[in-house]
Amino acid sequence: NEAAGRADENGGGERVNQVRDAALVADEKAKGFEAGEEEFKAEVVEPRRQYAWSNLYAARKPRYFNRVHIGYDWNKYNQTHYDKDNPPPKTVKGYKFNVFYPELVDRTHTPTFRLEKADHPDVCVLRFIAGAPYEELAFRIVKRPW
Repeated sequence: NEAAGRADENGGGERVNQVRDAALVADEKAKGFEAGEEEFKAEVVEPRRQYAWSNLYAARKPRYFNRVHIGYDWNKYNQTHYDKDNPPPKTVKGYKFNVFYPELVDRTHTPTFRLEKADHPDVCVLRFIAGAPYEELAFRIVKRPW
């Protein structure tokens, strides 16, 4: 009975965490989108990694809600060949990343990011690293000087 009670407590705690994480994402979604913004979900799928802290904590993906800002680039070429009735293709103007880490074990260690090369010269990989109990999170983004 005692073991069953502990299993129920852990399962219940996990449900509470999932509800809280979903609420964080829902709050961010409720803010809506500005003109030219869309939801961004180009997550890089990677094989499971073994972390130094894996024997102490169950690794899990952090929740996130990201936005990409797109718009027209009215350079000289596009001004010559396009107009408002026939606009040029939209391009990425910027990103806004909201990654949630509500249960970081070491709250004195700030999550960091790193840019890495990708398999295509026009894109790169933006990797977020936070520490236990969260796995690394990576997104494929346009390679530009931001």
